[in-house]
Amino acid sequence: MRCILYSLLILTIVLSCKENKEVVTETDVAVYLNASASVNDRVDDLMTRMTLEEKVYQMCQYVGLEHMKHAENNITAADLEKNDALGFYPGMLSKDVAKLATEGKIGSFLHVVTPEEANALQELAQKSRLKIPLLIGIDAIHGNGLVSGSTIYPSPISQAATFADDLIEESSRQTALEMRANGMHWSFTPNIDVLRDPRWGRTGETFGEDPYLVGNMGVATIKGMQSDDFLGEDHVIACAKHLIAGSQSVNGLNASPTDVSKRTLFEVFLPPYRRAVQEADLYSIMAAHNEVAGMPGHMDKFMMNDLMRDRWGFDGFYVSDWNDISRIALWHHVAEDFKQSIEFSVNAGMDMNMHGPVFDTHLIELVNEGKVDVSRVNYACSKILEAKFKLGLFENPFVDLEKAKAVNFSEAHKKNALEQARRSIVLQKNKNNYLPLSAKGNEKTIFITGPNANNQTTLGDWVSPQPEENIVTMVEGIKSIGETNGYRINYYDSGDRSKEITEENINKAAYLASHSDIVVLVLGENSFRHDWKRKTTGENIDRATLKLSGNQMKLADKMFAIGKPVIVIYVSGSPIAEPWLEQRASAVLNTWESGAFAGQATAEILFGQVNPSGKLPLTLPRSVGQLQMIYNHKPTAFIHKYNTEKKVPLHPFGFGLSYSKFQLSEPKVSKTIFSGLEDEISVTIEVSNESNVDGEEVVQLYIRDNISSYTRPVKELKGYKRVLVKAGETQTVTISIDAESLAMYDADFNFVVEPGDFTIMTGNSSADRALKKTTISVNEKLVLDKNN
Repeated sequence: MRCILYSLLILTIVLSCKENKEVVTETDVAVYLNASASVNDRVDDLMTRMTLEEKVYQMCQYVGLEHMKHAENNITAADLEKNDALGFYPGMLSKDVAKLATEGKIGSFLHVVTPEEANALQELAQKSRLKIPLLIGIDAIHGNGLVSGSTIYPSPISQAATFADDLIEESSRQTALEMRANGMHWSFTPNIDVLRDPRWGRTGETFGEDPYLVGNMGVATIKGMQSDDFLGEDHVIACAKHLIAGSQSVNGLNASPTDVSKRTLFEVFLPPYRRAVQEADLYSIMAAHNEVAGMPGHMDKFMMNDLMRDRWGFDGFYVSDWNDISRIALWHHVAEDFKQSIEFSVNAGMDMNMHGPVFDTHLIELVNEGKVDVSRVNYACSKILEAKFKLGLFENPFVDLEKAKAVNFSEAHKKNALEQARRSIVLQKNKNNYLPLSAKGNEKTIFITGPNANNQTTLGDWVSPQPEENIVTMVEGIKSIGETNGYRINYYDSGDRSKEITEENINKAAYLASHSDIVVLVLGENSFRHDWKRKTTGENIDRATLKLSGNQMKLADKMFAIGKPVIVIYVSGSPIAEPWLEQRASAVLNTWESGAFAGQATAEILFGQVNPSGKLPLTLPRSVGQLQMIYNHKPTAFIHKYNTEKKVPLHPFGFGLSYSKFQLSEPKVSKTIFSGLEDEISVTIEVSNESNVDGEEVVQLYIRDNISSYTRPVKELKGYKRVLVKAGETQTVTISIDAESLAMYDADFNFVVEPGDFTIMTGNSSADRALKKTTISVNEKLVLDKNN
């Protein structure tokens, strides 16, 4: 009935023609209301009916009304400038923002977390002159996690540890379905920042340190969410972020300056963006908080326009990050005030302001003063309208409240989340093959303690508290499977968060552990979004150390002193560097933040129901003093030694143990000479399972340009494949090398393949000892992308 009434309303509205507001009758043909007309024609028609002011309003985003009410009660006006999570507008109440929506003065909302509020906001927009629906965005980073009852998949760093692009693409498609069922259309993901400093609290939000892996995961996420062209009611817009290089700030703090060379930008940070645009038709990009070489990301015309749009063909729109346009003046001090900040940002390519009032007033003034060309407004408005038409919002901006109940946390979605968790967990140590635990417990007692043992920290950042029945904690998972196998499971809460572990609790835990046979320590960090006072990592909670926070090591030392076997389970989106702990542990499982079924997947691995197969998507340093510690470093990075520290990492990129014993053959190439842009060379590797346990191995291919015009990394990941190899069997894996696998940027920043020899390395981690080599050659220079 709502759709019928809505259609009747649309047919009878009085429209304004062009900018002279001529009254048109209901017999006039409104092309933009014709669902059978092309999107381009509908956009063009609607634009002719809009005033300058109405076009600017489409560039304005606000936080949801319920979010405003919550923020007003939890932070002060003085807190607003530095707060990137909560927001309201001093001097404005939620009813004032609602009135703006009825007047057509808002194009988008974010932080709307219920279908009821989404529908209510769309109802408000239907009262406006042209009845343009709202675009509702949300941070659906690994599932639609800000919505209660959603499927919570492993966090991005955990997803990267799977090295399984197909799983991530499918979960992104599923997330889009849950978003649309709840009234959301635009996800502020993927974060395709290439991690270079693991002190950065947003490490868990990234896909790790390698540009190729980050690019693959980013493309998979975008394709899953947008499909081919995000047409219809089952897809959403993806938003790659943050342009650019905020993951290598000068001190590891979020939003701090980044000072890297143009070459580092092109070789490390930009490849995932180019691929997102050219391989996945990315439709939106978010600018970065930080500056690069003195240029704030929100006014970087070279990045936003000259490179992304003109050279690489980006055809979507940009959105600011939170209040970052205003921060051009407030933080960076390169503009006089908010108005001049808007001038600089919009002229550089910015299309939408996240979030709040005054932006529209200033931008309209800037256009009328000739400081911003109206073409910039027309472009921004047209791209935002294009999205709304493609998403089908003009036909039906509302959602059926019953649909969300059926789609959220559905069986297929839960299955994918569990499978991701199983494949993301990395076995970092297994002394004398201590794991898996015997299938027959024989009434042995397992004692579990630690700050992340029995709570929702396994969900990671960008997630609201979820229904307890939807989450399997570590204790719940181990108890369920362990008791079935004949173990007694005891749990003691020695402190629900790392900062709450007391000496008294440590002593009590030691007493209980002494009466057990096996100790399981669930340690790590906390990025849980709605636990701000107790967070130890996550957005805007950065780290000055890679060691465990609080009294966790005191707790661990006490457990080791008892003399029982200790299994360490890490729960953290940020890496933990505790070599002394790992040296003493019987086994170490890095579970990252593996989502709703973290406890089940971990228990399955502990008891041998699942063979671990996750691989590290970042290098694990021994200490913060080793930073920068990356596998794809330049040749001179480790010519000399540290005085007090080894120069090798605790664990290398791509590393992960298995219950199987795999043997990988020497790589064989289909030919040794690479010629032509369309050429490919196939690399084959035999993978043998020399154990009695079926398992999956991730075969990795690395390349080194032996002699080049500019220095190149000692190795770069250029291919990988997961393969299931049954006990005693051998599988053949083939990975292709194409021109892009061999390319670099020359002196003029053309993307080229230089003639010469290339070393091909294959193995199951990036460590030299794990790799076997062969060589191919290129006889002539090839140009893939010319810098015009």
